[in-house]
Amino acid sequence: MLVHAIGIDIGGTKIAGAVVTELGEIVEEARRPSPADDPDAMVDTVVEMISDLASRHEVSGAGVAAAGFIDAAQSTVYYAPNIAWRNEPLRARIEERLPGLDITVDNDANAAGWAEFRFGAGRIYSDMTMLTIGTGVGGAVVVGDRLLRGGFGTGGEIGHLRVVPGGLPCGCGARGCIEQYGSGRALLRMAGEIADAGGIGRPLAEAREKAGKLDGGIVGGLIAEGDPGAVAALRELGGWLGQACASIGAVLDPQIFVFGGGVAVAGDLLLDPVREAYLAHLPARGYHPEPEFLVAELVNDAGVVGAADLARLHADAR
Repeated sequence: MLVHAIGIDIGGTKIAGAVVTELGEIVEEARRPSPADDPDAMVDTVVEMISDLASRHEVSGAGVAAAGFIDAAQSTVYYAPNIAWRNEPLRARIEERLPGLDITVDNDANAAGWAEFRFGAGRIYSDMTMLTIGTGVGGAVVVGDRLLRGGFGTGGEIGHLRVVPGGLPCGCGARGCIEQYGSGRALLRMAGEIADAGGIGRPLAEAREKAGKLDGGIVGGLIAEGDPGAVAALRELGGWLGQACASIGAVLDPQIFVFGGGVAVAGDLLLDPVREAYLAHLPARGYHPEPEFLVAELVNDAGVVGAADLARLHADAR
């Protein structure tokens, strides 16, 4: 008999939930609007979703994934940037209202990365680093078949690896983080700069003038069409990501880098410049095996699948 668990993925606009088997298969899904401006209503919504899904399935536990810093015990949200949670005892609050059900809390990038490691692009490897390229840059690190959490639970924040000393200011308070050079927002900035320069940027400039501004859909569409300006912006982005991967590789030596998020749909148009920059900045190049660079496979389901699987592991360990 397959053991089911519930995965909840809290986003800024919606909360996704699912019942997931131990093979990573989704058997039921749920979606609700995210009351991000009301932390108490957020807890209420999560509890209601778990209770509703659990009423129709026998489950070993439920995992809740959210953007932010989570403690090593997978219990407390130290800080959530999009929700007013500060040192929030989230697991205790949910378990209090769902007695008898094991609850675990994790970072959303960790959950998505774990899903890719267990059931997606990283499933045949023991050491994997995942970068999620969206509005920002998320990260998850697996070392020796275990998710790296760090001493306080906040390890793997790859988006805040510094690549440019004194560079662009980041929302975290530092400067020069890879999030400012390798994210979806960075791609739009680079595309805008190419549009301003003219030449190959003319189609970008024309699209911007017609729409009023460049957005991910416009730039992504031009990339898919092979527009030289848009592809140049993507190559610049990939170059920065490759530099960051070289630094990660020097410390962690992963067998595979997996790229998720909206920008990763560009496939080899993104991965080729990432590989090139990685090799150009890798110490002692040519003297050890090179990692694989692949696009994530689970896409939008990764958060709920990973959260459910982590919940299952947590329940088994208790």
